Amino acid sequence: MKVAKNSSSVTNLQQWVLVVFRIIIGWHFLYEGIVKLLDPEWSAESFLINSRSFLSGFFQWIVANPAILKVVNLLNVYGLILIGLGLFFGFMARIAVYSGILLLLFYYVAYPPFQGLNFGFPQEGQYLVVNKTFIELTALVVLSFFPGTLNI
Repeated sequence: MKVAKNSSSVTNLQQWVLVVFRIIIGWHFLYEGIVKLLDPEWSAESFLINSRSFLSGFFQWIVANPAILKVVNLLNVYGLILIGLGLFFGFMARIAVYSGILLLLFYYVAYPPFQGLNFGFPQEGQYLVVNKTFIELTALVVLSFFPGTLNI
């Protein structure tokens, strides 16, 4: 089998496709953060209180402490916005990628798509083990392996 000369390097087209991929994910984070920021009634409370994961006790403890819940709300909203800006514009994108991975990991752990932990039949985007959160988390992990796409 013949191997291409530069099989280990990324072509310019591949790099730009990954950059566009990063920008799209950044837009999603930014949009989610802005929607939460503009909604005066938004809180992570219902998301946390309904968690069915092995960390549900921890999430319910956060809800039971109004000051901590307020901090979590602020971290969530401004974290989404800052991660989104970093990914969208490529400013401090490496930090944004790793922060996004961490945030999505918290979301995934709060609502793992495992049998018996859901609220009935699978809904669109909520499947066994692999859900939308897991896919976006995996996409950020993939981007983290291409540092050239984080500097453009």
